[in-house]
Amino acid sequence: MDETKFGTFDGLLEITEERLRPIASALKKMILEIDPGACEVVRLGDRAATYGVGPKKMSEGYAYILPYQSWVNLGFYKGAALDDPYSLLEGTGKNLRHIKMRSVEDTGRPGVEALIRQALEERKKVLNR
Repeated sequence: MDETKFGTFDGLLEITEERLRPIASALKKMILEIDPGACEVVRLGDRAATYGVGPKKMSEGYAYILPYQSWVNLGFYKGAALDDPYSLLEGTGKNLRHIKMRSVEDTGRPGVEALIRQALEERKKVLNR
């Protein structure tokens, strides 16, 4: 049986290093400005917030915010398929890619917003939404 512990974004911030909280908040703000209707699901067990066209993490999610000790990952569930002209994406998995954000200024780097938009459009297209 799945023991996933769901919570709120504020709950995620509470378990995030204090100096990283503004980064996570800036990323959430950016995502919601691009997609005001995003479905936000916070899984405290994963220490992450997923944003999608529905609540299902891997099939409906397009982006996630995952704080670590020294940075915050802005991740993309289908990141390997995204066009990344600024070479921001890291990762070697089949699908997942992420960008390490070490400061609030990093969230404004060229290409970040475009990757979020592209990831959202990809999910909408695949799911016909």
